[in-house]
Amino acid sequence: MPPRIRILFSTLSLTMFLVAAIPILTEFLRRSDIWWTPRTMLVPLAESADRVELFVRGVPVAATEQSDYALRFNNRDRLRAERLPMLLVSAAGCGFTACLFLLVVMGRLAYRPEREPAQ
Repeated sequence: MPPRIRILFSTLSLTMFLVAAIPILTEFLRRSDIWWTPRTMLVPLAESADRVELFVRGVPVAATEQSDYALRFNNRDRLRAERLPMLLVSAAGCGFTACLFLLVVMGRLAYRPEREPAQ
């Protein structure tokens, strides 16, 4: 394979690898405290009864005054589950482009030189 074409394919495969790796890197570098419900959007205890029950010394708080209590939820598991298919596609893209890069660098791609046209 001519060096010019090898450099072109190497550059393209590295660029595609970086494009596929960016979502994976951003997922790993994301802050861990952003998954909590913001303090300004606290959920009143009455609205969260379908997701959580709060007990104090074995007595449900719902039996006492509910207006004094508000909850924050950690939604990390739900949001990560939503992002999983996208991350799997990105990982597959990284694997494919890494294999392509290795094939180009090692010269394992089939290459037939151009022929002169028959006269």
